[in-house]
Amino acid sequence: RTRDPDLAARLFGSRPEHTLALLRAAWPAAVGPELARRTEVVALDRGVLRVKVPDARWQRSLLRMRADILSRLRSVAGGAAPRGLGFVAGPVAEPPAPAPPPPVTPTPIAPEAVVEAAGAIPDPETRARFVAVAARYLARFRGDQAGNGGSGPSSGE
Repeated sequence: RTRDPDLAARLFGSRPEHTLALLRAAWPAAVGPELARRTEVVALDRGVLRVKVPDARWQRSLLRMRADILSRLRSVAGGAAPRGLGFVAGPVAEPPAPAPPPPVTPTPIAPEAVVEAAGAIPDPETRARFVAVAARYLARFRGDQAGNGGSGPSSGE
């Protein structure tokens, strides 16, 4: 499979705000998650990507890394990559907190009769998937979502 280096430029490069969004998304891949957390991509001005850093020490460090960072950005953004980097010192915004994980729902347990009947399925993976799907289906009709107890759809619903 051939990689198209200018695909990103064609997709995102037509409007400056799109190019900036692409470069913001590519920044952590170019500098690593820890450095990305301590910096903030703020603007793209005539081919120069402006990045906010906490202080002059960070600015000097990133200036030394400039060629590597630009190379990595080019590998992601192709023709939409900046020609240069500019740094401004100032407070860096806190990255947004990660989204909380989805709630864990208990896995329903299939009734014994279903497990016994599934024993006729020769393939173990297919058998296990069948039992899991049957358990989830039957749990919809029971009051307990864990699937403990009951023997199938109730006649009262």
